[in-house]
Amino acid sequence: MAVPVHLTGTGAPVGEIGDVAEVDQGVLLAWGERHLRDLPWRRSRDPWAVLVSEVMAQQTGVDRVIPYWHAFLDRFPDPATCAAAPVADVLRLWAGLGYNRRGLSLHRCAVAVVEDHGGTVPSDLVSLLALPGIGPYTARAILAFAYEQRVGVVDTNVGRVLARWAGRPLATGEAQAWADDLAGLDPPVMAWLWNQTVMELGATVCAKRRPDCGRCPLRNVGCRWQASGRTEPDPAEGSAGVSKGQSRFEGSDRQGRGRLVDALRRGPVPTVDLAHVMGWPDDEPRARRVAATVVADGLAAEDGATLRLP
Repeated sequence: MAVPVHLTGTGAPVGEIGDVAEVDQGVLLAWGERHLRDLPWRRSRDPWAVLVSEVMAQQTGVDRVIPYWHAFLDRFPDPATCAAAPVADVLRLWAGLGYNRRGLSLHRCAVAVVEDHGGTVPSDLVSLLALPGIGPYTARAILAFAYEQRVGVVDTNVGRVLARWAGRPLATGEAQAWADDLAGLDPPVMAWLWNQTVMELGATVCAKRRPDCGRCPLRNVGCRWQASGRTEPDPAEGSAGVSKGQSRFEGSDRQGRGRLVDALRRGPVPTVDLAHVMGWPDDEPRARRVAATVVADGLAAEDGATLRLP
């Protein structure tokens, strides 16, 4: 591991909430020191760099994100640079990463940071939640990973881990309260490491399919689902923060939207060509309907009988 954290000792407190299982935080922190992957944003405490990584990693594997993160920060090293650029520049740089609305939201977020916060990503939850495209998880991730505040982050990996530790599905407020309680460590770098470690455990060991309980540092203590013999149903199903499977992409409106934005990156698209560009040559009404949603979302602009990037 080559991230900026060095801890001595593992005497972290035990965390619990209600009838939820106790967790030996010291054991897990020691595991995290040894097993955290060397992701480049883990080396940074720049809130803009952390924000970009969190937006890019939504529904996208981190290995795929890494080169995009470097390229994006090379071009837009701070919110002011991003805000000053045309949206089209951001969308072109986003090519291949998918979920183009994330790029648009990131640009809008940069504009708001410049206009409302003098170009500095805010360090309080209320202000972060007011930014375009920033939800409860991303806001807390910025607080925890950039500002090293003692708040818990609950993404799909953390949500799955918490539910399995508890041995039952957790409500949103309960999961967040427990995560916050567990992250209340001192010094703050320990809270940073704690959040990163639980995320790492969920991503690499406590996976959605075929969890590798034999590698889990808490396999013998702290996980009620393991203690129960991993009885079905998996307590992570329907638990707070755990994402559900997406609908089929092939042939979907999402696929057509993506094809249109990809074509717009190369140049304007005449409306008469929409059906062909979007992969539905025999369904022009569908192409026009879906293209209208791309325009409504701000990913394209109409220029007479032509669509172009905004």
